[in-house]
Parts: sequence; C-alpha cells; structure tokens
Amino acid sequence: MFPAIPEARPISDTHDLEAFGYKQELSRSLGGFSSFAAGFSYLSILTGVFQMFHVGFAAGGPAFWWAWPIIFVGQFLVALCFAELAAQYPLSGSVYQWSKFVGSRALGWMAGWFYLACLVITLAAVALALQTTLPQISPAFQVLADGTKNAVLLGCILIAFTTAINAIGVKLLARINDLGVFAELTGAVVLIGLLGWHGLRGPGVVLDTGTHGSGFGYAGPLLAAALMPSYVMYGFDTAGSLAEETTEPRRHVPRAILLALASAALLGGLLMLLALMAAPDLRAAGLGDPTSGLPGLVKAVLGGPLGTFFLCDVGFAICVCALAVHTGTARLMYAMARDGMLPAALARVNPTSHTPVVPVWLTGAAAVGVLVSNMNFTQIVGLIVSVSILWANLAYLFVTVPLLAKRLRGWSPQGGFSLGRFGVPVNLAAVLWGCFMVINIGWPRADVYGPGLQSFAAIGLTALVALAGALYYALVLRRKPTEAVKQEAA
Repeated sequence: MFPAIPEARPISDTHDLEAFGYKQELSRSLGGFSSFAAGFSYLSILTGVFQMFHVGFAAGGPAFWWAWPIIFVGQFLVALCFAELAAQYPLSGSVYQWSKFVGSRALGWMAGWFYLACLVITLAAVALALQTTLPQISPAFQVLADGTKNAVLLGCILIAFTTAINAIGVKLLARINDLGVFAELTGAVVLIGLLGWHGLRGPGVVLDTGTHGSGFGYAGPLLAAALMPSYVMYGFDTAGSLAEETTEPRRHVPRAILLALASAALLGGLLMLLALMAAPDLRAAGLGDPTSGLPGLVKAVLGGPLGTFFLCDVGFAICVCALAVHTGTARLMYAMARDGMLPAALARVNPTSHTPVVPVWLTGAAAVGVLVSNMNFTQIVGLIVSVSILWANLAYLFVTVPLLAKRLRGWSPQGGFSLGRFGVPVNLAAVLWGCFMVINIGWPRADVYGPGLQSFAAIGLTALVALAGALYYALVLRRKPTEAVKQEAA
C-alpha cells in the first residue's frame, strides 16, 4: 500500500515529503505567486484565445461566446476537487499522484499515461500557435510558403528554446514565467480597455448566432464551438505538478489552481466580448479564418503599430505557455519514473540544476516528433488540439471517479482546503461534466478532424493509447510489488 497522508503538518516541507516516502531532490524555491503563475501561464489566454478564436467564431458566430462561461463552470467543478487533493497530496505529478492515492496503482498508471501523452501533444499544439501571430507581426516570420510547414518550423524552434530553459533549472524558469505572467496580465487588461474604447456595438452582440441557427437549433454549433474554450481551460493542475518545488504547497497550491482558472476565465471572457463589440465587420470572413482571426481583428481595430505591439505580447505569452507545459510534462514523467512506472533513468535529478534533465530533453524530442510526423497533414492544428483536450479530460476522469467512490465510502480531507458537505455533489457534477467533455470533443466532426474515416481520428488514437497503456501495465508493471517498483527507481 502507499503511505497514508500525515495527520498533522510536519515541521518542514521536506519532512512532509518524506512522510510520503520520497526524499527532497528538486529545488523548493517557488512562492505563492510563482505557483499561481505556473497554472496561469499554462492556461494562457493570450495563447489559446488568439490561437483558437477563429475556430469558435467559424462554428457558432458571435454567440459562440456563451461556450466560454459554460466550459468555465464545468472545469471549475473539477478544479475544486483538484484543490482538495492538492492540499492532501502535495507531490510532483498532480493527476498521476492524485489518481494513485484515491484510486489504485493501476488507475494512477492510466491517468499518468494518458496525461503524459496529452501534455506532449499540448506542447506541440501550443508551439503551433506562433503561426497565428508571428507572420502578422512581420512577413519575415513566414519563412516557408506553406503555412502548415512554416507552423511546424516555428514550433520546433520554440520547443528547442523551452528545452534549453527547462534544462538550466527551475529558478531561471520561474523568473521568465513570473515576468511572462505579469506581461500577459498587464497586456490583457490594457487590451481589454482599448477594445472597449473602440466598441461599435453593445454586449448584445453575443446573442447574434449569425448563420448558425437559433434556439435549440443552435445547440450543435455551440457544442462544436466549445472546442475553443475547452482548449484554453485545462492544465489548471500545473501548480500541483510543481508542488515539490513550492514552499508551503498545502497552502499555496490549492489557491493557485483555483485562482489561475478563475482569473483566466474572467480575462478571456472579457477579451472576447469586447473584441466582438469592437470588430469593424462581424460578417468579415477573416474572423473565422486561421490566417487572420483575433490577431487580424486586433490589428484592424487598433491600427498597425499598436496592434503589432500587442501581438508581440501575445508571442511572448505563447513562449511562456510552452515553457509551463514543458515543465509540467517533465515533472509528470519524473514522478512516474520515481515510482518505477517508467524507466529509472527518467527519475534522475541533475545535482547542479536540481532538474530532471532527461525527461526535459525527452519531452522536447517527443513534441518535435509529433510536429514533424504530421507536417503534411493540412488539419494538423485541429487534430492535435482536439486530441490533447480529449486526453486531458479523460485523465481528469481517472481522478474524479475514484475520488467520488472514496467519498461515498466516507473519505473526507484531513485539514487544508475542503469542500465540506458540498464534496459529494460537486464531485458527482465534476464526473458528469468530464463524461460530457470526453464525448463532445471526441465526437467525429469532419470540420475538425477531416472527412470520412479521418473524422474518427481522435477516437482511434485514444483507443490505441488506452490499449498500449493497458498492455504495458499488464505485462510489465502488474508483476512488480509496489515497494519493488519504488526501490527500482531509487
């Protein structure tokens, strides 16, 4: 069995970690703001909203905005459950650790396996976001005439950068991350103000369904448009992945998870609302076009020089977002290897940088591999983004379902953040929400995945990953006792 959670908070964070059977190897140097910054930079509204605005608008017209608050409410239910678990299990690996402790070793493996695949895909997806921004800053960034191949080139360069920074150590990473979040928060607030100043219509614009039907006939377009906010609003558990590098994680991490998601939802919702209110022409084809979208709208509203300045801020936010995703992936890989779930070499920490360097390099190589292997697929963005969302929410279900079962058997948090008597209804709602997300994102849509059999790409890839994970556990991991697994990684 895994060690039980300590009943009272030990003298130090190091002793707290030792009570779970682990030794302090990573550098514990992140404070409360850095913990929040890790989650916020992963969510990164200036990355996701600018990258995917055209998807939502093309699917549902101006009224697609309503998908944003709906997705936020559902994901916040999951975040509340995660905040409880972060206070109970302040360990690297977040989703993997939580599923392991509230469920079983097998569930922990499957949660970690799916989330690891998700994070690698997400890093590739975030790197592709540079194509929506940099060529609109300067034509010099359009190195290759083919847009898909150029997106892959820019993405590979960004991943090389995030690999180098992550390998150097968490202190430099934290400084860049904190600066990036400050720049993103400031830029988002100022941009919201400027768009509001240039408003041409009232907030009733979000009732305009365009040519996408109305009433119940709008349900289909709204579900398709939900892909956009779904892409932005996962990864809020990132602060949990850095728990072993955060001071007083039982106090800081739960707050960081909830604050990161809530602040991103608030700013992102306002940004899209005021952008729609300021758009010169809501019927312009460019609003639903990946080569223009929200970056093109901002330049049209604010003019060339000022619009370009804000797009530079967006470019910086994309880089910082990629850093956060890369960091979370490496920490998850490290946590799983430390338990013997992955090869022991992935659990080694560099004594100088206090960073798991091998997972950092492997993550970068895997993300580049995803980009290069799909560079001839014209719908690469839609496929990669959708699969990453699907796998993230599937991994979340591997946490919320066993947590609900444990609650029904009488479990309750021992101190720290707690939902109290609302625990069961919130957890049940989070499970139902997770099921809805998996079905909606995995649904075979030709406009997302491509025509014919391509529309089943997400379902097929998910089945392959599930089969590979199940076989590896059955043939390799199941035969190893828990203690032998941990000793192998030590």
